[in-house]
Amino acid sequence: MLAPFPETPAAAAALATATRFCPPALLNHSIRSYLWGAGYARAHGIGFDDELYYVSSLLHDAGLTETFDSHRVPFEEAGGRLAWVFGLAAGWPAERAARAEEIIVLHMRDDVSASEDPESHLLQVATSWDVSGRRPGEFPGDARAAVLSRYPRLGFGAEFLAAFEEQARRKPGCAAARSVDGGVGARIAANPLDA
Repeated sequence: MLAPFPETPAAAAALATATRFCPPALLNHSIRSYLWGAGYARAHGIGFDDELYYVSSLLHDAGLTETFDSHRVPFEEAGGRLAWVFGLAAGWPAERAARAEEIIVLHMRDDVSASEDPESHLLQVATSWDVSGRRPGEFPGDARAAVLSRYPRLGFGAEFLAAFEEQARRKPGCAAARSVDGGVGARIAANPLDA
């Protein structure tokens, strides 16, 4: 069974925003990122702020979209800044909006422990699984089937790699460029979710 989405105005607005601005493969990736992370948290007894994690998951790749891409700022920073603005517009206190920004930025940084920052940890685990198949043993076959049935990949791997390669071309020092240089293309091609 898939985790239910949070039922708050901010969660509904995040889904509406992602639906409007993300291409279908990227939208499904964002939703899968929430679902993978929420399932991982349940399996490992990790307490987390569900609404904050959901909003961060849905907006984490907004900086890769045509509307919110920045030619100078790394995509995760552009997406994080959008999440900050989004959070304030949703009526969140500035500190909560800043947490959404931080989670999105950190998902492309060095690993964060669940005890230090559960939401950032969940987004790192979930996105690295969905993008490149990292930690396959953490995601049982029945959960994989349920998530992929409802939110299929729709050619996500190739689309995502093309976006990262474009980011790397325009912003050679960014985290996406380091991922491309580090062989993310081969990991994407070998992702068991596309088998």
